[in-house]
Amino acid sequence: MNKPGHAACVMNHKDKESVIKKEAIMQTDLIKARIRTNLAKGTLKFMANKSLLRNAALKIAADRARKSLREYEMKQGSKSEYLAAVEAQYVINLMNLGIRNLDRRFISKDYLKKVAETLGGGIWGESSRSRQAARKYREKYGIEPPGFCTVSPAQKCNLNCPGCYAASNARAQAFLPYEIVERLVKEMRDICGASFTVISGGEPFLWQDNGKDLFSLAEEFSDMFFLVYTNGTLLDDTTCQKLFELGNVTPAISIEGYEAETDRRRGKGMFQKILNNMNNLKKYGVGFGVSVTATKENFHLLLEDRFYEYWFDEVGATYMWMFHLMPIGRAKDTMDLALSPEDRVKLLSKWEEMLFKRGYFIGDFWNSGTASRGCLAYGRPNGYFYVDWNGNIMPCVFVPYYKDNLYDLYKQGKTIDEALMSDYFKRGRQWQTEYGYLSDPPGNFFAPCSIRDNHKSFREKILTPDIKPEDENARQALEDPEYYQKMAKFDDDIHKLTESWWKEKLARKPEITEQTKQA
Repeated sequence: MNKPGHAACVMNHKDKESVIKKEAIMQTDLIKARIRTNLAKGTLKFMANKSLLRNAALKIAADRARKSLREYEMKQGSKSEYLAAVEAQYVINLMNLGIRNLDRRFISKDYLKKVAETLGGGIWGESSRSRQAARKYREKYGIEPPGFCTVSPAQKCNLNCPGCYAASNARAQAFLPYEIVERLVKEMRDICGASFTVISGGEPFLWQDNGKDLFSLAEEFSDMFFLVYTNGTLLDDTTCQKLFELGNVTPAISIEGYEAETDRRRGKGMFQKILNNMNNLKKYGVGFGVSVTATKENFHLLLEDRFYEYWFDEVGATYMWMFHLMPIGRAKDTMDLALSPEDRVKLLSKWEEMLFKRGYFIGDFWNSGTASRGCLAYGRPNGYFYVDWNGNIMPCVFVPYYKDNLYDLYKQGKTIDEALMSDYFKRGRQWQTEYGYLSDPPGNFFAPCSIRDNHKSFREKILTPDIKPEDENARQALEDPEYYQKMAKFDDDIHKLTESWWKEKLARKPEITEQTKQA
């Protein structure tokens, strides 16, 4: 017969065993994480020094990227050779382009070594801090945390571009106090384990609050890496020197094409000013990329090899982000400028060609759904969410509807993870799961966007009456029958055009040419 308290003693003993086992696993993971961190840092620093051994190291790194991503895809992903190949090619292209720009002295050794400390210890090295935070998040909520957030600290901009998703201009006054942005970034790091933050706008380099600015944020969070979307007009010599000294910021500079296209949308003389400021970045060896908005006006340029050769091979960009003009903000009145489904498919074909055959890093936020396993929004595991200058917490930069607000959240003593567990975000993640995220076979990632490619599902399965529009334009979009009809027709057409192509891609490996291997 058991003595009184025997069960409790047994339970306590089991609890202790469980705790000891968890601590042992955690300690093992920490050791592995430190090994990965040191390897990542060492690899990046080694590649910063040109030597006979570097080419061999690059080949080994490329082979390991292909192998590790394929293993993940086969064990935890959608078991797709095509998806694994796309993901690996992005890693390889970015690595090769970075090294090439290092050899051209467009990126300095010191800057790359500083990048190694942040990216190597965080994103690539999977630091012990990140892994511990992710584990706690997973234990609490049952899912992995998002990988990053995008925050626009200010709506103000020194330009006034038609079709701007943010409806930004010099008169816009809305901005987030530094302490709010600081708290958000800190919570993303400490609660979600994030080592990466995207800063958008408005123009981020105009943001100031009580003597604090973007540089203050990057300096305070020196263990994180920041990608900043900017129009590039404020990247003077002094600014570029600061970016070099920080070493954890890369600017993605907005362009529209060449001089005629850029000046038409952004203002006369802007193109030459941007090129001059890119020379400032190259002078100090700060790695940068370009960001292009695809519209009916510049679509023909984006189908030409020459466009990518110019920005990557001549100007020296390390990466390119591509956005498709969305009917959001003032673009509500310019839907005719948006790409048609047929345009989208042509651009999809060009993206794949540039990725595999030319070795360029081009992140197309719609056509590159294969690289992200579909829609990244709604705080999805390893995905992201967006906070605007009013503190509205939204699923995505291009989904202008929200339930929670950062000011209200913090007044209630809550943290950002609690907003990510809202019914709104959960419905978005449920739709992603139903669509085929990590399924076998996966959903059609050539049409991954919830609001653009699957607008009917967005209205019926995700949006509910309690969800609020970000601004008046977003409200009118919900109430305009013609808007809904055009969006729904786009959905139908893009799926019809890509469905068979997508299934064909899943059935075979993409072509990786000898030119890509030697890029």
